[in-house]
Amino acid sequence: MNHRRQAVRGLAAALAALVALTTAGCSSKAKTGDGKQTGAGGVKTGKGVSDKTIALGALTDMTGVYATLGKSVTQAQQLYVKQVNAAGGICGRQLELTVRDHGYDPQKALAAYTELEPEVVGYPQFIGSPFVAAVKQRVDARDKGLVLPQAWSASLLGSPYIRVLGSTYDVETINAVDFLVTEKGLKAGDKLGHVYFEGDYGENALKGSKYAAEKAGLTVVEQKIKPTDNDMSAQVAALKQAGVKAVVISAGPRQAASLVGVAAATGLRIPVVGNNSAFAPQLLGTQAGPALEKMYWFASPSLPVGADTPVAKKLVTDYKAAYPGEALDNGIVAGWTAASVFGEALKKACADKDLTREGVGKALLTLTAHDAGFGMTHDLGDPKAPSSRESVIVQPDKSVPGGMRTVRQPFVSDAAKSYTP
Repeated sequence: MNHRRQAVRGLAAALAALVALTTAGCSSKAKTGDGKQTGAGGVKTGKGVSDKTIALGALTDMTGVYATLGKSVTQAQQLYVKQVNAAGGICGRQLELTVRDHGYDPQKALAAYTELEPEVVGYPQFIGSPFVAAVKQRVDARDKGLVLPQAWSASLLGSPYIRVLGSTYDVETINAVDFLVTEKGLKAGDKLGHVYFEGDYGENALKGSKYAAEKAGLTVVEQKIKPTDNDMSAQVAALKQAGVKAVVISAGPRQAASLVGVAAATGLRIPVVGNNSAFAPQLLGTQAGPALEKMYWFASPSLPVGADTPVAKKLVTDYKAAYPGEALDNGIVAGWTAASVFGEALKKACADKDLTREGVGKALLTLTAHDAGFGMTHDLGDPKAPSSRESVIVQPDKSVPGGMRTVRQPFVSDAAKSYTP
């Protein structure tokens, strides 16, 4: 375990060094284009905004561990931009979305951020909690461009510019454990396995499982993995030997499929629940598909893409028309929600005659009851808090549009209510 802690510290140091280098390397660029001039319509503007356009950035993963998620998030946001522009844009300006694929690589992620930073007003997409955390200090102190990440680590809270949409991983995991206790028979004295990625995401989720376990009288059996670990055979063997009665997984879709598939094949037929990042409906077409439908659930910060709401139905219809043959998954919901929240902030900033980065950030604070159309109301008035503590429990089901069926509507467990992220 000690060498793993050293590896995590090494990664953190490397990220910090990269941030320092990229900050130094772009210091001369950062001074250009940030004059708060008055543009068309008497609106104050700054970086990323001209009289005709509003430039946005998307820092995504289309080739790494979250490739399926990144593709769906990006395409949903491109669809949003297309529809907004067709309707006349925002503040008399057309939206422009520049996409960069970092492949879940820290050097590429930070290089892409540095490249786009002087050119955009903010980012409706930034996948990867460790990478967002690595630029947090820089964003808060100098850049001040609004970031709505597809990352839910509690370490991102507290920033006026990096805002978490939905419950953080720790809160989400507390709700997931509550589901195991109230609906899957987990009881005091039982052992709960937790397989998690090293780094911000997994370790924040682990805080949640430990908190929930203490409240419920459970013992957590930990299994830390790396994003490059795809075969969960060793982890399943260890959890089986430990006698766990259920498992939480805070990793990627591949790891969840391997965990559930191996567990089923070796006779460890116990409930497994994942965080929102740990499922993609494309997995239902793999060998693990049948086991996932029987043994797996995951917590989500919104209703699934196939939900029975007007917004969800229209989005599915529009997405299918724009991207025929593409799978439906919750990346579409996450991407659309972030883009729509960013769009609402831009509209409010326009009404306030201030489309500077600071103006957009202030406008976001006024969205205290934003309904994105997927079962949750988001309160963005407090940068120290996630926009919601609610979770939805979803079960894989290939017979349902999007391959996901809601089994528990939005809720906050008692333990999550009393927890401070």
